[in-house]
Amino acid sequence: MVREYKTVRDIVGPLMLVEGVEGITFGELAEVHLRDGSRRLAQVLEVTTDSALVQLFEGTRDIAPGRVKLRFLGRALRMDVSPDMLGRTFDGMGRPIDGGPPVIPAKTVDINGSPINPCARDYPNEFIQTGISTIDVMNTLVRGQKLPLFSGSGLPHAMLGAQIARQAKVLSTQEGFCVVFCAMGITFEESDYFIQDFKRTGAIERAVLFINLADGPVIERIAAPRAALTAAEYLAFELDMHVLVILTDMTNYCDALREISAARKEVPARRGYPGYMYTDLSQIYERAGRIRGLKGSITQIPILSMPDDDKTNPVPDLTGYITEGQILLDRPMHGEGIYPPVNVLPSLSRLKDKGIGEGKTRRDHSELMNQLYAAYARGKSAKELAVVLGESSLSQTDLLFVKFSDEFEQRFVAQGPDENRPIGEALDLGWELLGILPRAELKRCKPETLDKYHKPRKEKKEVKTQA
Repeated sequence: MVREYKTVRDIVGPLMLVEGVEGITFGELAEVHLRDGSRRLAQVLEVTTDSALVQLFEGTRDIAPGRVKLRFLGRALRMDVSPDMLGRTFDGMGRPIDGGPPVIPAKTVDINGSPINPCARDYPNEFIQTGISTIDVMNTLVRGQKLPLFSGSGLPHAMLGAQIARQAKVLSTQEGFCVVFCAMGITFEESDYFIQDFKRTGAIERAVLFINLADGPVIERIAAPRAALTAAEYLAFELDMHVLVILTDMTNYCDALREISAARKEVPARRGYPGYMYTDLSQIYERAGRIRGLKGSITQIPILSMPDDDKTNPVPDLTGYITEGQILLDRPMHGEGIYPPVNVLPSLSRLKDKGIGEGKTRRDHSELMNQLYAAYARGKSAKELAVVLGESSLSQTDLLFVKFSDEFEQRFVAQGPDENRPIGEALDLGWELLGILPRAELKRCKPETLDKYHKPRKEKKEVKTQA
């Protein structure tokens, strides 16, 4: 039912207070009619017994109380979905911005959706290859998982996110695979980089892009991840596709939540963020997963930049509680020119054991992963000890672990931004690096595994010649 009102009392920033309303619901859409005939879209943020607080998507510039009319539409924000969405670029509300025609809808759905019922969930257990060795081997991404990427200002998370989007694929199934890429609060330069990168590599053909610019409406930034997940749910659970959803940057999304909360004069919680931010984030993250009896799935990689590289900031802190691990980008490694600068030691994929092994990756994967982690940790500890006591304090074995850790960073962690390294090649490289170490030190591997894969490296001897 459409209702019209001319009872706007106050306008503060993007917010508008309408009095004398009845039958209005939270999240309902409204059209704001100006005297020049133009229209703007708004959404209800708060409802009392006889008033409603609405926020305009395009702002309240040139609007004055008493000179504007509101039409409440009786529905929430909806989006048209269709198989034709693949290869297209939309704004945060699901409207095409690539110059193409409107999407011919197969259906129109509410973007708010709902988290997957835990009783209906199927357990994630299939390997997704990203082509990034530090993820595929050390922190495996599993179909249906939520694995966030923790970064910082100036680190190449945008480049890494685009690389994962164009390289990712499921090896064990024949169903279609696609990527839903959602960027929130980014600059025009970043937006152009993402779009051109997808077009340059041809990845745009199997991708749906949602772009919200930093100068766009704050309320659109709140809608963007929900619109992206609505498209993902249609592709996954109605078209039986495996969908990888990449959300960047969730810190911009949370800042938008904080801005709206401040405008509503709500009591702030930690660092000014609203107390309901945990619930809000969970409603986004928990829309990823697998549903029992359905072929499709949604795998999610939220990317967030930690202010001042602080892991205790509410955004990464709450994200860590809801998701299943984290991939952490390291500033010192970035300063050394290592790309991607993934710090293996604090990174974690809690579901990695479910997606590796015989029939998924390779039988030796688990043992190799554990041994690489242990050897790298020991090598880093030995390097720190050498800084304090000097290199002469290290044993010959410690020096080998130091050599291993250096080569591990330079050859295993580091790979080009266009290098797509298959899982088999990454596992072989790991065994090649372990060849630096004596067999007696490889205590995380079974003897039969070492017999098959471990090949001690032969050091080149200097040949002396007589004059």
